[in-house]
Amino acid sequence: MTHATTTTEVQDERPQTSPEPRKGGLSSRSLPRWAPLGFAVVATALGVGISLAAGWHSRVQWGLISALLFLTISYVATTAVENKRQAKDRLATSIVWVCFLVAVVPLASLLWTTISRGSERLDGYFLTHSMAGVLGSEDSGGVYHALIGTLEQVGIATVISAPLGLLTAVYLVEYGKGTLAKAVTFFVDVMTGIPSIVAGLFILSIMLIASIEPSGLMGALALTILMVPVVVRSTEEMLKLVPNELREASLALGIPKWRTILKVVLPTAIGGITTGVMLAIARIAGETAPIILLVFGSQLINTNPFEGAQSSLPFYIYEQYKIGEAASYDRAWAAALVLIAFVMILNLVARGIARWKAPKSGR
Repeated sequence: MTHATTTTEVQDERPQTSPEPRKGGLSSRSLPRWAPLGFAVVATALGVGISLAAGWHSRVQWGLISALLFLTISYVATTAVENKRQAKDRLATSIVWVCFLVAVVPLASLLWTTISRGSERLDGYFLTHSMAGVLGSEDSGGVYHALIGTLEQVGIATVISAPLGLLTAVYLVEYGKGTLAKAVTFFVDVMTGIPSIVAGLFILSIMLIASIEPSGLMGALALTILMVPVVVRSTEEMLKLVPNELREASLALGIPKWRTILKVVLPTAIGGITTGVMLAIARIAGETAPIILLVFGSQLINTNPFEGAQSSLPFYIYEQYKIGEAASYDRAWAAALVLIAFVMILNLVARGIARWKAPKSGR
């Protein structure tokens, strides 16, 4: 007993050593969370310094060199401190961030330039006056006639495209089978990729054959051709997301299929459908080629889209830029800011409707 007790005490008095981590295992050292930010700062400083030393004054070159240095520093430092597995993971993450910045920086630059240049001319006078009797070099005139034309043309296109696209999508999802459904799907895919100038030429050929004068309606018809496939595709995807259990439960109660679609399927997908229509409106609001061909533009206020030439915001921007005067450039930038604000408002409305109509989770 005494010998056993002594042996146990000797064993207890031995120093306890923690097991060493396996080489290359997951328990190795790790970089702090702020390491990517530090790598970015160091890479930017080195990139700017190298570019200035080489005599390169383009900010695009500075950005590309800094991005390459950021990827290199991230990989080398992670390999030295952690291991190659973590280094590859961090390299992939860094590439994603670099690609994100490459996509965002031009958009942010465009938005900043438009706001800074357009806000100098944008005011209440600009929004409530037309270009009637105003020379291109004069520092006056406004965008009211073009804003009216855009709202009317886009409104007419929406009134035609929304129900047509909705009914087409309902047919493809709920009834479409066989050759006709395949043909409709094929033509919708083809229409999705056609250039806007082709839609304008199609309506122009009809105008020439039928001897129809240019008007806002003709431009709206061309915009309808561009808008319908977008509405069909977005509505079709939203209808496919409706669970089949809802349809089966309604049909099991003896409700006809058309009433099931009207009372169950469409209300369930109304949020996504509305979002798709709003995004389709934003897509056609900036089209210029069909308007140039079919509407011809006008310096006067024309509130009748069915008779006489009209203007629109994209056509107004093109027209003012073509004049080539300092005052016309300012008006073009201000009109571009109005158009961006119009599209942004539509996107915000679409997001709000989607969130409002989204299915509620939980209680």
